[in-house]
Amino acid sequence: MREELHLILGGEAGQGLDTVAGLLGKAVVRSGRHLLTVQHVMSRVRGGHNNFRMRLASRPVQGPPDTFDLLAAMSRESVDLHRERLAEGAVILVDGGWDMAPEPGLIGVPFAELAARPVFRNVALMGVLGAMLGIEADILRELVADNFRAKGDQIVSSNLDVLAASMRWAADNTPSLPLPGEGDSVTRLAMDGNQALVLGALAAGVRFCGYYPMSPATSIAEGLAQVAVDMGVVVEQAEDEIAAANMALGASFGGARSIVPTSGGGFALMTEAVSLAGVMEMPVVFAVAQRPGPATGLATRTEQADLELVLRAGHGEFHRAILAPADVADCFHLTHKAFDLAEKSQGPVFILSDQYLASAVRSVEPFDLGSLPSVAEPDLSDADPDGYHRYDWSAPVSPRRIPGHGKSLVLADCHEHDEQGHIIEAADIRVRMQDKRLAKMDVLQAEVLPPVFTGEDESDLLLVGWGSSGEVLREVAGILQGRGVKAASLCFTQVWPLAPETFLQRLHAAECVVAVEGNSTAQFARLLRETTGFHIANSVLRYDGRALTAGYVLERLAPILEAL
Repeated sequence: MREELHLILGGEAGQGLDTVAGLLGKAVVRSGRHLLTVQHVMSRVRGGHNNFRMRLASRPVQGPPDTFDLLAAMSRESVDLHRERLAEGAVILVDGGWDMAPEPGLIGVPFAELAARPVFRNVALMGVLGAMLGIEADILRELVADNFRAKGDQIVSSNLDVLAASMRWAADNTPSLPLPGEGDSVTRLAMDGNQALVLGALAAGVRFCGYYPMSPATSIAEGLAQVAVDMGVVVEQAEDEIAAANMALGASFGGARSIVPTSGGGFALMTEAVSLAGVMEMPVVFAVAQRPGPATGLATRTEQADLELVLRAGHGEFHRAILAPADVADCFHLTHKAFDLAEKSQGPVFILSDQYLASAVRSVEPFDLGSLPSVAEPDLSDADPDGYHRYDWSAPVSPRRIPGHGKSLVLADCHEHDEQGHIIEAADIRVRMQDKRLAKMDVLQAEVLPPVFTGEDESDLLLVGWGSSGEVLREVAGILQGRGVKAASLCFTQVWPLAPETFLQRLHAAECVVAVEGNSTAQFARLLRETTGFHIANSVLRYDGRALTAGYVLERLAPILEAL
C-alpha cells in the first residue's frame, strides 16, 4: 500500500470546490491519515480557475505536492492546466457530458444524472472521491449533514441523496484509489494556520481584536468574532486600518490583551500606530499575513516579502520582536508567546505568516493547553499609588498599571514624557527616556527562539529559511540525504531580534549555504549579513505567488550541487 496519495481538485470559483476540499480533508483526518490541503484561488467571486491540492499520507507530511495521482476537473480548463503535473497512471475525473476523446485514466462522471441541480455537483464529486478513496460512508454523511444543517432539513436530505447516489455510481464505475495505510491511532484535527492562530490568541487571553478586512488575515478576526460572546472577546471592524490599530492600543491601555490582524497593504497604513505603541510602551500583537505586493499585487497568493516592512515600520527608534511560524502548531504556540512577550517588553510584537500558511489545512494533534506557560500580567498591585510612576526609568520595563484599577494615576502620551507620563522637552530627560526604551532589547534578547537545525553538524549543503519555508527545507534536506548528500536545514521561527551565538557556528561549518525564501531579493539573507557579517552567496527564491515546494527547490539546487 502506498504511503502517500496526491489529489488536485480544479474548477471555477463559485463551483463549491472549497466545500469539497474542506469536507474531504476532514473525512481524511477522521479516517486517521495525515493531511495537507493547499488552495490556489483567484481574486474574484466567480469564474477564473481555482485548485485545491491535497497530500494524504500515513505519516506526517511537509510541503505541498508537485505531482498528482488524481485530477478531479470541474472545468475543461483544469484538465489542460494540470495535465503535465499528473503522475504515471493518474486518474482524471471529468464531466461525462463533455465531448472529450477517450484516453487512459480519463473517466466521465455523469454529474447531470447524479445531481439534478448544478448546485449539488460538488457533493456528487465528494461522493465519487469518497468512494474511490474508501472513506466510510458514515463519516461523509455526518460531515455533509453538519455542513448544510443551517440551511434546513430539505437541503440536508437532498445533499445526502446525491452523496449516496454518487458513491454507488463510483463503486461500479471507477477504480479504487485507497487511502494510504493508517499510521497510528492518535486523534487529530484539521485546521489552517489562521484557525490555529485564533486558538493561540484565545489561550493567551485575548480580549480585543481591532481590524479592517484584508485577505488573507480577515479569517483571524472572523474566527475570533465567532466565539466572541462565549470567550469574552470584543471584535471591532474599524473604519480604516489606523483606526483599527489605535483601537487596539486603547484597549491595551485599558487592560485588554489586544491583537490586530492584517496583511502588508493594511499594515502599511498602520505604521503610525506602531510608533505610538513604541512611545506609549504599550503591549499589542500584530498578526501580519503576507501576500505579494507592491500595493494590491496578487491578493489571494502567497509571498514572504514583508519582512523588511515589518522590521522597519514606524518612525523613530524602538525595539520589537518578530515571530515567523513555520507550521500550524507554530501558529498556535507563537501567538501565545507573542502576547507574553508583548507584555514583558511592553511594546509591539509581530506574528509574520503568509497566505500559504494562513489557508493551508493540516492534520494536527489537539494542543495541550495544560502545558502552556502563563502569560505575563500588568501590575495590578496598586502598591504605593501616590508614588507610582508609569515610566519609572530605574528599569527598562516599568510596572504597567491599568487606569481605574486602584488609586494609581496612569498617564500616557504620544509625546516624549517624564517618569510620570507628563509631556517634556528637556534634553536630559529625553535622552534618559530613549535609553530606557532601547534597553528593552535585553528583555527581547533573553527570550529569542533559536532556529531549528536538522541534519549533520558539518554539512556539505546547508539550507537556510524562515517562516513557512521551513518545512519544505526539511523535506528537501531529507531527500538529499537519501541521495547521499550531506545536507542540513536551518529554519528560523523568530526573525528579529536574532541571537547569532545560536546559529552562526552552523553557517561557518557548512561547505555551501543556500538561502531559500519566498521573495525576490533574499530579504532574510540580507538581514543575516547585516546582523552577523555572514554573506550567503547562493539563494533559491520564489516570487510568482505560489508556495515553495520540494520539487521547485530541488530543481534550482541542481547546478549548486553539481558545483560542490
